[in-house]
Amino acid sequence: MSEESLPDDTRPEYDRAHPEHADALPEYAERVLEVADVIPPGRVMTYGDVAEWLEEGGPRQVGRVMALYGGAVPWWRVVRADGVLLPGHELRALEHYRAEGTPLKEASRATEGHLPRLDMRRARWDGGGRAQGHT
Repeated sequence: MSEESLPDDTRPEYDRAHPEHADALPEYAERVLEVADVIPPGRVMTYGDVAEWLEEGGPRQVGRVMALYGGAVPWWRVVRADGVLLPGHELRALEHYRAEGTPLKEASRATEGHLPRLDMRRARWDGGGRAQGHT
């Protein structure tokens, strides 16, 4: 059950005291999504890269934000450090990677599901010149 569908008396106290903020995105989540939004097509950052760029949180916190709120940004550009495609979303992500020209390592026939991995050495983005302007 999502928080939005909870009766008013079971919603978090902050939401009940400040109903105008009930749908507001947490500040950290906004910052994570802003980073995801500036990653260029064909490039990726790991969950840890995003946390390091923000100088706050860690890979798990970034992963949580992406799981809860990432649908509004290019979620496929924030990835696991090992280059494995996001479980459950592999085919959708793969479509995006191929359309954007993201470097991939094609899977061998022995690989389960024959899905490629991201070529992290070539696809990883370090923030380029934008790192100074991050929030």
